[in-house]
Amino acid sequence: MEYAETKKTVEKAILVGCQTQEMDDLRFQYSMDELASLTETAQGEVLISVVQKRERIHPATYLGKGKVEELKALTEELDADLVIFNDELSPSQKRNLAREISARIIDRTQLILDIFAQRARSKEGKLQVELAQLQYLLPRLAGQGTALSRLGAGIGTRGPGETKLESDRRHIRRRIDDIKGQLAVIVQHRDRYRERRKKNKTFQVAIVGYTNAGKSTLFNRLSEAESYEENQLFATLDPMTRKLILPSGFLALITDTVGFIQDLPTTLIAAFRSTLEEVKEADLLLHVVDMSNPDYFHHEKTVNKLLEDLEVKDIQQLTVYNKRDQKHPDFVPTANTPSVFISAFDKEDRNELKRKMESVVIEVMVPYQVEVPSTEGKLLSLLKNETVLRDLSFNEESQLYQCRGYSLMDHQITGQLEKFKV
Repeated sequence: MEYAETKKTVEKAILVGCQTQEMDDLRFQYSMDELASLTETAQGEVLISVVQKRERIHPATYLGKGKVEELKALTEELDADLVIFNDELSPSQKRNLAREISARIIDRTQLILDIFAQRARSKEGKLQVELAQLQYLLPRLAGQGTALSRLGAGIGTRGPGETKLESDRRHIRRRIDDIKGQLAVIVQHRDRYRERRKKNKTFQVAIVGYTNAGKSTLFNRLSEAESYEENQLFATLDPMTRKLILPSGFLALITDTVGFIQDLPTTLIAAFRSTLEEVKEADLLLHVVDMSNPDYFHHEKTVNKLLEDLEVKDIQQLTVYNKRDQKHPDFVPTANTPSVFISAFDKEDRNELKRKMESVVIEVMVPYQVEVPSTEGKLLSLLKNETVLRDLSFNEESQLYQCRGYSLMDHQITGQLEKFKV
């Protein structure tokens, strides 16, 4: 499935970054490279990067006065369509820069929101993005001079003496409330699904990781699903759940989630909380790390920090170091959780991962040894799908199936097995 491009023409962009004292050269370079990748993902062409070292970001213009002059001249000379800043600009910084620079000015947050707007597929995804965009826009409305569509127009829609700006603000606030209401309904639906899954006690696996670490590729190969995969940042936005069959035949559910990114805009963290709620319900997290990326260590830290913010501490984690075939020469595994090295495209590697997952699943299970009569066909088929069945043999003399394996402690099948215990 191809995504429809929302922009037909490629826009020419100048990237701008300010390196403050607390950021070392390498980290700063990585964050500028990431900004370039984000720009390309949004169908922009990077013309040049303008960087400045300062003790701290200039409160009025982000860069120093001389650098702003230089940027102004560059924009005119290169005929740039837009200037993209590597940090979130305050409303006043944006206004001050707009007075100086003729090209459109956007910041990192707007760029990420733009990509999300292109990528969102489900109704929920689209609503989440719109909510984040409106929350970003509200404090920046003053002095924009942009006419926003209103529910009503003309006579009778404005109070006496109400300005265009005030009615725009009112319209945006009303739309925000409307979206929040719609999202609340969607969250209730998802909660009901989750309750049903919990009742049936299906083992749930969630894939998490930094954007572009290879989560969707792995998800598709493990579950044979059709999730969009592309060498782009934020290829996946909407959570997707599929069946996953482990080597013993044990059936689990696996969910692909939105990629994490450092300095994720605060409006987005709030908006995508419910998308990441799936993670909180998981029994096992597969944390995918791209071992070909030179900045893999900070990516790993970013994800763990965001998981901490989501209060996901007690869920078992398996670190999956992906892209083994393109491993970075300086790579050293740093996870303090069980880990496995794979290439998502390699079948044997995926089988190894499934075996590893099964051994992690067994750790939260209880062993059973039972003798089941051949008349209990339904129970026997449940044992194959809903427990990790290690041994199954038929005893001719007693006409009983001897079964040995592991089951989830609070699964209904564990109770059913009590009467067949050896």
